[in-house]
Amino acid sequence: MEKAYKNLGYFLILFIPLTFLAFFKTYFSQFPNFEENIDSYIHLHALIASIWILMLIVQPLLIRNKKNALHKKIGRASYIIFPLLILSFVPQMVKIINSDHPIGLFFPLADSILLSTFYILAIVNRKKVSRHMRYMIGTAIVFLGPTIGRIGPIVLGLESSFTQNMQYGIIYLILLGLIFLDRKHGRNYRPYLLILAGWIIHQIVFNSIF
Repeated sequence: MEKAYKNLGYFLILFIPLTFLAFFKTYFSQFPNFEENIDSYIHLHALIASIWILMLIVQPLLIRNKKNALHKKIGRASYIIFPLLILSFVPQMVKIINSDHPIGLFFPLADSILLSTFYILAIVNRKKVSRHMRYMIGTAIVFLGPTIGRIGPIVLGLESSFTQNMQYGIIYLILLGLIFLDRKHGRNYRPYLLILAGWIIHQIVFNSIF
């Protein structure tokens, strides 16, 4: 693993407390007697998303500790887990389409498109380690959307539209920081440019329809 990224797995561990904070009021605090609006499909999505986040955390830690064989096995397992993750968005999308606010479909649909794009690019470049790692970081960044999107209005009491644009700002800062780091060390930062372009399109579409 590139020296500048050796602690990547430890940084990704931050997703655990952030996710718990983001979904505490609407999900975790209701355990074990969940409200009627939290059905089995939501539980399934939460389970698969949790597995995926744990995989994102474990994979760089395995590389750091030279457990390459186990890293590859878990990578192959992602061929099953990732499609299940994307499919777990479908019931939510159907529910939104049939609701009074179908425009909300933008969020799961746009996030699924970004996730799929970055994951496919990561798999296509699985033998080019530097590109593979950066595109997988791109999939991790997508999870900041629903996390920050809930922490803002639910925990901090911020307005939803402001929170969404604040989220873009945070993501841009992360990507620009990674680009600066790669340029400083003479690494290939081009995958981050594509990821950045994806988020810029995401923001343009959001501000066009909301």
